[in-house]
Amino acid sequence: MCEKIPGTGGERYVPYAERTGNESIVYFTRDLSAEGLRKLYRRVNGQICGKVAIKLHTGEQYGPNIIPHQWVEALVKSDLPEATIVETNTFYEGDRDTTEKHRETLKVNGWTFCPVDITDAEGTCDLPVTGGKWFDHMTVGKTLPDYDSLVVLTHFKGHTMGGFGGSNKNIGIGCADGKIGKRMIHARDSEDPELAWSVDMEELMERISESTKATVDHFGRHITFVNVMRNMSVSCDCEGCLAEQVVTPDVGILASTDILALDQASVDLIYALSETDGAAMRERIESRHGHRQLSYMEELGMGNRRYLLLDTDADDARIQPADAVKGVVPFVEDQKVAERRMRALAALAAQEQAQQ
Repeated sequence: MCEKIPGTGGERYVPYAERTGNESIVYFTRDLSAEGLRKLYRRVNGQICGKVAIKLHTGEQYGPNIIPHQWVEALVKSDLPEATIVETNTFYEGDRDTTEKHRETLKVNGWTFCPVDITDAEGTCDLPVTGGKWFDHMTVGKTLPDYDSLVVLTHFKGHTMGGFGGSNKNIGIGCADGKIGKRMIHARDSEDPELAWSVDMEELMERISESTKATVDHFGRHITFVNVMRNMSVSCDCEGCLAEQVVTPDVGILASTDILALDQASVDLIYALSETDGAAMRERIESRHGHRQLSYMEELGMGNRRYLLLDTDADDARIQPADAVKGVVPFVEDQKVAERRMRALAALAAQEQAQQ
């Protein structure tokens, strides 16, 4: 049996000039609003039909950085009136590790305007992974295959282990069920609690991407992707109010039918920011070797790393990442969010002190 060895180079950003292959279309708007979200979705929804699921990160309780539920409500009412939000329970302990707690968190965070299917609430099913190194299947929520189409609506941000969380992470972790699939990714399927988070760096990126491939292949042409680049903490929304303070400027919304082109374009916009504005996110991506998400998706044949970035604010003119981020302004944290974050940090510190 051949030893499985992770790839390398996940710490290195690959400039556009070094990439090869075809170019996919990625749409962009600076309009960070419900209308901007609707506009971008309509550019990539041509194959969305039948029973539609929307995969998004609904967040821990009171999480300050998730996509505003009001934006999603407007999208559902105008464009996806019969759609269902789909989620899975978490592997870590928190506000969403059981279906009961997850349901309460959904109410707290405002996800009450359409049905929400916690797809692993009643069990799991397996989807094949074609051409994988680590998996021949991924275990997902039992009801995920009940849907004909999937809209992947992602809050693009940093991630404590993945470096960044784009569409790939949203599906790869977010569609894997909470107790089996996520354990396969994070713990090499071990039930030893000391190994629960033992997979990291390039191997983690590859496992996430293979999990994503199972879902993407299942839906085929009937899947599309939107990344919202706002409130980009280096922490994932899984950390809720404990997420690190946002220091990266808001950028805009991107959409594509090519998951790799979309995540690559989103990363490129981070690298197009000034040294000061992009430093925190770039450090997070590189220190976790997050670029391996992109290179491995390419190896798996999941899309193109080259793309045409079209500015929907300017009649679809082709622009460069530097054009997209020109004029961004420093992020200003809402005072109520800052107070909530400080209270959460104080509560955590008090808990740790009590345990010592």
